[in-house]
Amino acid sequence: MTIDPAFRIGPADRRLFGSFVEHMGRCVYGGVFEPDHPAADPLGLRTDVLDLTRELGVSVVRYPGGNFVSGYRWEDGVGPVADRPRRLDLAWKTIETNRFGLDEFMAWARLADVEPMMAVNLGTRGVQEACDLLEYTNHPGGTQLSDLRRRHGAEQPYGVRLWCLGNELDGPWQVGHKTADEYGRLAAETARAMKLIDPSISLVACGSSNRDMPTFAAWEATVLEHTYQHVDYISLHNYYDPSDGDRASLLASAVGMDAFINEVIATADHVGAKLRQPRKLKLSFDEWNVWYQARLQADLDRRGWVQAPALIEDDFTSVDAVVVGDLLITLLRHADRVGVACQAQLANVIAPIRTRNGGPAWRQSIFHPFALTARYARGTVLRTEPTGPTYDTAKYGPAPVLATVAVLDEESDELTVFAVNRGDTDLALDLDLRALTGRAGSGATTAGPTGLGHLVLDAGADPDATNTAEHPDRVVPRELETPTVDGGRCAVRLPAVSWNVLRFAGRP
Repeated sequence: MTIDPAFRIGPADRRLFGSFVEHMGRCVYGGVFEPDHPAADPLGLRTDVLDLTRELGVSVVRYPGGNFVSGYRWEDGVGPVADRPRRLDLAWKTIETNRFGLDEFMAWARLADVEPMMAVNLGTRGVQEACDLLEYTNHPGGTQLSDLRRRHGAEQPYGVRLWCLGNELDGPWQVGHKTADEYGRLAAETARAMKLIDPSISLVACGSSNRDMPTFAAWEATVLEHTYQHVDYISLHNYYDPSDGDRASLLASAVGMDAFINEVIATADHVGAKLRQPRKLKLSFDEWNVWYQARLQADLDRRGWVQAPALIEDDFTSVDAVVVGDLLITLLRHADRVGVACQAQLANVIAPIRTRNGGPAWRQSIFHPFALTARYARGTVLRTEPTGPTYDTAKYGPAPVLATVAVLDEESDELTVFAVNRGDTDLALDLDLRALTGRAGSGATTAGPTGLGHLVLDAGADPDATNTAEHPDRVVPRELETPTVDGGRCAVRLPAVSWNVLRFAGRP
């Protein structure tokens, strides 16, 4: 693989390292919020989860859903807690107490140092309710709703910049499911009205709920015919399911993500050309993860209406962690068009962070590739075109064994290469770094880059290993021998079924 700083894709937007907090299962109650927990702060927020969120490197968090938002009344979650109603949540068949709402989320986001990404309900509600929510959150004061926020203790506006125009309204499971024409017209009307209130906001139109939807691509085309001039992003959602036991296909999940992204780009660009719009629309991949989806219906069927039940609290394996690292590589490879990405979800619900009510919080295996990518993928994403073997998969056909991306931080003059070996044997990787010779942030010349370290998370020895409260560090990255660069070339070995971080410094 050859790396050249001239082959640029685009900046590694910090919004690519987003997460998702939905009122689903124990993501909120027992996850980020548990007033009776020993580690809870005066607001009821779990400080151990806050610490792990900051360590994870999360940049933006989408809230309050997800399916939940399509039946949600935002007014239920503001003001005195004692006055808030208890309601049935039709999305997840639970009782919502509304002890945690908009004001609490904004307080949590500030403490977690994340940017809030709000979703509005376009399932059971519409233009006026979305405008009311925006006025409450972003208008400085002097109106009924902005002054209501101030009476609730938030003198300054929350200043939310990112807004989702509903959620998965192409899905028949969604409360308020709509046709593409119905949703597109409503989203366009809502977008126009919201930007009259605050022209600085960015809006995300709903794309398909997943790539396998029967309306995929036709949905995007119709929705964008209505909304292209009014929105800034089109959303993508997709989960990658290990339940069928086809490990070869699971390890190639990023092949499917890559195709999905390219197909949505093609559809958006077609509509843009048809409408004579020179602006290229960005993508918001605001739900993605590994998810054992077959378990969800069993979770829903075995109980009645309860508060914050455990839902899809998947225990992620070392193989799952390699897949998550590979999906992050794919998002970075599309940094020129994917501007936002949110791993779903943050705590307990198919999450990198797990907790016990009243007990500990710990890092799942998938925590580590996310945290390290968020830490080291800073700067400019470089295009890499590796050559190497392929292997056969049932779902994607022949797939490359090797997946890579490189990120150059020109401020520190450091290069990071992220690489996945999807194969079941070790892989020798030859890196040509000669184009980096002579680079130095100070303007001085160098003899070439030098190795800084090689981190690996590999699943070859124990593919089913997981982290638990009792054994929270069973699956963690480990250091391998520091790469050696000789004459601008570097030879490294990637263990079988592994995700790797190779770091180099421009100064010797």
